[in-house]
Amino acid sequence: MARVVIDPVTRIEGHLRIEVEVDGHTVSDAWSSGTMFRGIELILRGRDPREAWIWAQRICGVCTTVHALASVRAVEDALGIEVPQNANLVRNIIAGTQNVHDHIIHFYHLHALDWVDVTLALKADPVKTSQLAQSISDWPKSSTSYFKGVQDRIKVLVASKQLSLFSSGDWGHPAYLLPPEVNLLAVAHYIEALDVQREFARVQAVLGGKNPHPQTYLVGGMATAMDGNEPDAVINPERITLLNQLVANAQAFVQQVYVPDVLAIAGFYKDWFQHGAGLGNYMAYGDYTNGSIKDPAGFMLPRGILLGRDLSTVHPLDPTHVSEYVTHSWYAYKEGDQVGKHPSQGETDPKYSGPKPPYEFLKTDEKYSWVKSPRYDDTPMETGPLARTLIAYASGKPDVKTAVDGALAKLNLPLSALYSTMGRIAARALEAEIMVGRLSGWVAQLDDNMAHGNIRIHNGEKWNPDTWPKSCQGSGFHEAPRGSLGHWVEIENKKIVNYQAVVPSTWNAGPRDAKGQRGAYEAALQGTPLIDPERPLEVLRTVHSFDPCMACAVHVVQADGRAYGRKALVI
Repeated sequence: MARVVIDPVTRIEGHLRIEVEVDGHTVSDAWSSGTMFRGIELILRGRDPREAWIWAQRICGVCTTVHALASVRAVEDALGIEVPQNANLVRNIIAGTQNVHDHIIHFYHLHALDWVDVTLALKADPVKTSQLAQSISDWPKSSTSYFKGVQDRIKVLVASKQLSLFSSGDWGHPAYLLPPEVNLLAVAHYIEALDVQREFARVQAVLGGKNPHPQTYLVGGMATAMDGNEPDAVINPERITLLNQLVANAQAFVQQVYVPDVLAIAGFYKDWFQHGAGLGNYMAYGDYTNGSIKDPAGFMLPRGILLGRDLSTVHPLDPTHVSEYVTHSWYAYKEGDQVGKHPSQGETDPKYSGPKPPYEFLKTDEKYSWVKSPRYDDTPMETGPLARTLIAYASGKPDVKTAVDGALAKLNLPLSALYSTMGRIAARALEAEIMVGRLSGWVAQLDDNMAHGNIRIHNGEKWNPDTWPKSCQGSGFHEAPRGSLGHWVEIENKKIVNYQAVVPSTWNAGPRDAKGQRGAYEAALQGTPLIDPERPLEVLRTVHSFDPCMACAVHVVQADGRAYGRKALVI
């Protein structure tokens, strides 16, 4: 037995440490440790609930808008506020854009290099790469000269010995299986995706005032003025035209590049449809509606629970059944570490007792993470695009069934293959394809409302705190790119007295609970093959498939405790 430590894990947002126990060349056990405490929930105490979203969205700098949305929904729920349809539409467009934008970044800039060996792109034949590209897609940038130009740019980087974006990687690792031509294709599209995600983010800048961290959310709706007769209004015919163009460009990239690339790369790594299955329990709060957020029946992404990989029954989800444990987390509950507390009664009382840096192993039989352990009915859950896709598939959503069945048919794989590391990657791409198709419909509906004089976008009836009850509680939910996000707020005498957020990566990255049940990362790493424990690329593949929301720059410790190396940011 040997212990391998990756701390922190690269190409993610935040600080994450993974320790795995290796038996031969297989992971026999794993522990996930969040290594950074921020305490934004404590910062929110005593503040005006109407400004909570401004602070809450600073929880993350990558999924830049999701916490703002969950936060305003929590306060609106507490105060009993229904927002106008136009506000829901603008929120859908901003959130849907974030979903697609984040999925593109995840695959190309945070995860693809776990599967793509950049150095082998230099050995590719651009003619064959062009033929490959044209065989899987109608993307216009597929000529021999185009791929030759990309290859020449890589050669210049290599000759300069300043690899920039590609300066750190396990290049030459025997787990890389792609032919040189597929590597060149992927590197070219890595570069293209940088431009696509930059341009697509303009949707958030138009409707949100800026990106990251849009500034136009309001409790009761949005501050994004719309008026077809006022050229100075944020939403007017000219801006609608721009939004349609940005959405169309993103849709073309997703359909003609992103999805074909995922399927092409997955075809060379079919064994990874057998690794990383994990818990087999999936959860989604559901989201995206043109009606009331309190009516899950109208959600585009359905609400529900799947247990034991059983797609025959989608169990109803009741958010009151959520709890968080701190048995193995560096926090303390007044009632003790063995109890699970609902977030509405949650506590954030930090009590660090962990190892001292730099390389001391975690005391995994004690507390070992800054991440709490969320549970639903005391059961650990995986959340994210795979969970949403499976729940939507089991719920009979036609667009999801068509997309999933089509992708699996191309790969000649059964539905059960989705329960895997590669299945998470495929589900994320298919969700992006479905979501980007919905965006144009929401923009069209917004345009139609404006044309018919329906420009109301904020409900200000309860803006004045004098209209609020003395005390109230509320919750707000959103299906963020990485999974199910919940915010809980308690308001008393016009101020926040308690605030709790349970984010997707808390569900997935959480440590063991009072019963010893593993979190999603820990469970998914069981049985992972390792060709070279000193270069644990395979561990990163599964961890990155969840798209952890934590930050970058890493060193790896060998099984004997010596520092192996240091990796720089690869984005």
